[in-house]
Amino acid sequence: MRFSYCMLPDYPLDDSIEMIKTADRLGFHAVYAVDETWHKDLWVLFAAAADKTEHIRFGPNVTHVFLREPTLICQQLATLDELTNGRMECVVSTGNFGLMAQYHVDWEHRKPLSRLKEAMHVMRTFLADGKIDFQGDFFQYTGLFTAARPVQERIPLLMGGMKGPRSFVAAGELADGLHHALSYSREAYEYVVDNVRTGADRAGRSMDDIDVGAWVVTVVGEDSAAAKRAARILVAFYISSMPAEQLGRHGISLEEVQPVVDALGAGDVARAIQLFRPELAEKLSLAGTPEEVVEKIRRDIEPAGVDHMILALSDAHLVKFFAGEDVPGVPTINEQLKLVADRVMPAFGAAVMA
Repeated sequence: MRFSYCMLPDYPLDDSIEMIKTADRLGFHAVYAVDETWHKDLWVLFAAAADKTEHIRFGPNVTHVFLREPTLICQQLATLDELTNGRMECVVSTGNFGLMAQYHVDWEHRKPLSRLKEAMHVMRTFLADGKIDFQGDFFQYTGLFTAARPVQERIPLLMGGMKGPRSFVAAGELADGLHHALSYSREAYEYVVDNVRTGADRAGRSMDDIDVGAWVVTVVGEDSAAAKRAARILVAFYISSMPAEQLGRHGISLEEVQPVVDALGAGDVARAIQLFRPELAEKLSLAGTPEEVVEKIRRDIEPAGVDHMILALSDAHLVKFFAGEDVPGVPTINEQLKLVADRVMPAFGAAVMA
């Protein structure tokens, strides 16, 4: 089992760089960041952190093929791969639907999965050859080339997904892996892995070559109640992005959480948090003491075949940023990284550095 840290780059840049350096020193596999206009730019942040780290890998989780053009993503990836001496990877998806609504992008009627599959082909070709001639349904190029060349022979290109099953099957056929966001139940991950395996079997691929990752909102601390309170506040904001099918795989109906979604839509954050019952929040987060986190991974995630935990660690700063609420007793990100390295990663045989 590998462990990575996925950040929201909403901190002062010096603080974000310190978090990346801490994760590097402690032996985390990768640091990812969301690629959305709402946050600071991950590409610039990773460029600033490149020469301050030695081992950790970098990548967007996820970058979006509606709001970013695939060959320009490749240009950024290859340039950073040279800067990091071959430590880049990339998780690609159609995009954050809420963000696309703010851009007035009608993604739903533009064949999003077909667009994503074509974008993956474009990216793999452009990274491999440094040039492309292509006439597709969504992207067309004639004589396009770039001087940006990766150091790695093959930069991992993974897909991000939530709903399934078609995107999970496609990841098994085409991608170097699938990072599945916002699932916490064994049923949800068994569903993911079964569909990825279907795609891998169709393509004659081994599951051993596919990175199956769990992207989970995580708060770790000695004060279990404080950690769970922080997670509850943050997960309330993610509910609206979870499809009904995904909620159902956690034993939750859309009707149960619709009042939370409605309150958020009306801008009433305090009421949304009040309506989001603690027992629902515990189903949809990874929060508590290190020992509680280990237990939940062992019970609900690892047995399904997940081999990569992508911890979207959250702290009091993010709670304050999103909800304006103070939650005492929640460790900083650097402190949580240390708790995970000392008391979670060893339970799964993950190598921990000094």
